[in-house]
Amino acid sequence: MLFATCENIGREYEVIGLVEGGTVQSVNALKDIGAGLKNLVGGELKKYTEMQETARKIANQRMLEQAQALGADAVIAVRYGSSSITQQASEVMAYGTAVKFK
Repeated sequence: MLFATCENIGREYEVIGLVEGGTVQSVNALKDIGAGLKNLVGGELKKYTEMQETARKIANQRMLEQAQALGADAVIAVRYGSSSITQQASEVMAYGTAVKFK
């Protein structure tokens, strides 16, 4: 299925509606302690980067499943949002417009 951040994808389409997917992820306590120590010296917090990558994949998959259930051919105007739920957990949302090609 095509995911695009733009609305013009070079084909005519009919809008089906909003689709979305989301997840809340956290790292385990030991990894969180390690990230806290890394924070003291600076640099990339790789476990948090991995957590965010995993969260985006899950959010994308859930959005895809919702679009497929509606019979969509593509999802356009895709956007992502994230927020901190707690100090150790982050929410990632993916949303867009499901469309059917004419």
